[in-house]
Amino acid sequence: MDQHSVLQRVIMPRDTDPLDVRPLYLDEPNNVHSHVESRFAVTVPASARVSFASYFNAFPASYWKRWTKVTEVSLRLRVRGGGRVDVYRSKPNGDQVHVRGESVRSGSEWVELALPVDLAPFEDGGWIWFDAFTDDTALEIADAAWTTGLALPERTLSIGTTTFNRVDDLVASLFALAEDQKVLDLVAKVFVADQGTKRVKDHPRFAEAKRVLGGRLELIEQGNLGGSGGFSRGMFESLENTDVDQIMLMDDDIALEPDSILRASAFAAAAANPLIVGSQMLNLQAKARLHSMGEVIDRGAVVWRAAPGARTDHDFGAESLRETRDLHRRIESSYNGWWMCLFPREVIERNGLPLPLFIKWDDAEYSMRALDKGIPTVTLPGSGVWHMPWTDKNDTSDWTAYYHLRNRLVVAALYTDHDLRKTLLKQGLRATIRRLLSMEYSTVAVELKAVEDFIAGPDRLFESLATTLPEIQALRKRYADARTEPSASAFPPPTLDAIRAEGMLQPPVHPVKIAAQASKALLHNMRPPASDAAERPQVNVPAGKALWFLLGNLDSATVSNPDGSGVAFRRRDPAQFRALSKQAAATYKRLIAEWPRLKEQYRAAFPDLTSTESWRKVFEAQ
Repeated sequence: MDQHSVLQRVIMPRDTDPLDVRPLYLDEPNNVHSHVESRFAVTVPASARVSFASYFNAFPASYWKRWTKVTEVSLRLRVRGGGRVDVYRSKPNGDQVHVRGESVRSGSEWVELALPVDLAPFEDGGWIWFDAFTDDTALEIADAAWTTGLALPERTLSIGTTTFNRVDDLVASLFALAEDQKVLDLVAKVFVADQGTKRVKDHPRFAEAKRVLGGRLELIEQGNLGGSGGFSRGMFESLENTDVDQIMLMDDDIALEPDSILRASAFAAAAANPLIVGSQMLNLQAKARLHSMGEVIDRGAVVWRAAPGARTDHDFGAESLRETRDLHRRIESSYNGWWMCLFPREVIERNGLPLPLFIKWDDAEYSMRALDKGIPTVTLPGSGVWHMPWTDKNDTSDWTAYYHLRNRLVVAALYTDHDLRKTLLKQGLRATIRRLLSMEYSTVAVELKAVEDFIAGPDRLFESLATTLPEIQALRKRYADARTEPSASAFPPPTLDAIRAEGMLQPPVHPVKIAAQASKALLHNMRPPASDAAERPQVNVPAGKALWFLLGNLDSATVSNPDGSGVAFRRRDPAQFRALSKQAAATYKRLIAEWPRLKEQYRAAFPDLTSTESWRKVFEAQ
């Protein structure tokens, strides 16, 4: 295989992996159980059929056809024993087609097979995979890979990651990088921006991780500048102090499949034109699930969502790739989260560094900026990392709500030519009312600060990297709903019995009933709360039931955080309700009045906000 460029190796699960990841590597129907010899070798038992139509081992042919110079791929592998190897492909609708196959009767001798497949039929979708069949003897398979005769350029890659106290996860990822020599041959540098109070260098296995990475690791300690500050540092150091061809950003709280790095790198190297290569998100808590297949930005509404045709939260343990027709259509993404994302060096040189947004929207904005320069973002199936899904995070009501809103306004000012004033007013006031009815007074205060800081203009964005988070945390401490306890047991028992509480927590379905409940909630919030509401919750509300038209008719409740991080005691406060309502009306009125001026101001400041020299000053001050 040396004369061929490897695009994607066929890989097996590690000994340390839980069993529930196995469907991502092998499709074993009818209770067949293959013997995994190593990461690159497997034995199919006698009288069995095993398919490699799996997330990590099927070849996403339509993406290679659409975006790269590759026109033909070959499955190349070594086999020993007896049986058949058959190559299949799928159509965009999921229909399967047999392509070619070979029988194997090698006894104890290893033989090499090469099975070519033309990529012409894959314009709109489709995968390629192979199945192994056996009769009365086992079949050993080793060193299988999807290859091309196209010579890919030699390349080196740096990895930039940043952490704030997730030291165990980070060190585990460093060891994962070091376990594969092919990955080490590609990776020239690993830059870690340590922004936490629990230092990476103090981890008991850090010295060992540094040793196994063989001089590639560079640890940079700096203040907490958020994700954008940490990732910008990785980009900056790669541009300034290395000659690498590719730069990959990677989250600190992931579980890594190292081969994903090689796949993204090969895809970028084979691309017909420069592009950003994103990796998909697998669910860290349910490892056979594909959480995010690809995402897009709606520039009219300035929101992100799943790409058209994308499957969300697909369980490969329950439904294989061959059985899931929706997974065979090629989808078009417009950005990729920076849990893992690769940039050719020339892309960053043309595009500049990220905006100083701390967290949220920095990854989306960067791809929007690149696309305006003709550089697309492709989310590549089969290249994925395990990450905590955002649906299990509490980032819509905690301190991160500030960054969601402020940064969305920044992006809207920079990229949307539509007149968003009516939309922003409607969305902002509606969200405020819902939060007030849910007794989320701290979140309303944080979001109003976000709007006010956006109105203050772009001049303080760099300065705010280090100062805004403490300000938000201090602001939230003024409100009781921002304080949490580990469990509802920390509070007195609820005043309502379980049967009545169950009835209250059933949401209305009919629009008329919803409107009636909302009207009732508004009137309810004008009245003084029950005398004991401040001391004792009426109901314990699970995270999934914490809806505004239910909470709006209560005086108090304990509410669980969706990420399991604790329980908040929310208490209705008519004075805070009125004060925050008045502040919201004035703040959004000012936003709408000043929106045209703010758009011009942010666009004028944009070159400076993304320049290497501006970021250099920030890093030199650390």
